[in-house]
Amino acid sequence: MWEERFSTPDYVFGKEPAQFLRDHETYLAPGLSALSVADGEGRNSVFMAQKGLAVTALEFAPSAIRKARALAAERDVSVDFRQFDVLAQDFEGEYDIVAGIFIQFVGPVERGKLFRQMQRVTKPGGIVLLHGYTPEQIQHGTGGPPDVRNMYTCKTLRESFPGWEVLECREYEREVQEGRGHSGMSALIDFIARKPA
Repeated sequence: MWEERFSTPDYVFGKEPAQFLRDHETYLAPGLSALSVADGEGRNSVFMAQKGLAVTALEFAPSAIRKARALAAERDVSVDFRQFDVLAQDFEGEYDIVAGIFIQFVGPVERGKLFRQMQRVTKPGGIVLLHGYTPEQIQHGTGGPPDVRNMYTCKTLRESFPGWEVLECREYEREVQEGRGHSGMSALIDFIARKPA
């Protein structure tokens, strides 16, 4: 499915990073290590690399990785792009920042496994950055899966990160223009949590 979706000449979600990353640039300090989960066509990993982070990006679709590498070359940055099935393979390494941006392709059971992998590779004192849609997005129909079970709420995210310091959990609506994949008024959520040291 994802290979088919990304095998087009254009960037489905555009070349610019999610506004969420721009809104939280203060966390992206040069020299930190970052993991971008289900990175897509590279817009978010490349932006973090432009900020001076050492970035590893996991993505399943070869066509997306090809475009991501082209974008990194265009922006003159280096990213460690890896073809990777985030639902079937174990994450490796330790990172200061682990980012999951619009990764709502899984329901509650698989999401729990995915979040545990993300938590495991976050360094003590490091942070997880999650950005996605709330259930209200179903009415907007401007991006994301059509299944309400895949959506996030502050309650479900807080419960998924027990013992972590929640730095931000905010549900809101905003106009999004991020390629043809995300276009129009959207019901969004930002979640940032720090792993206990």
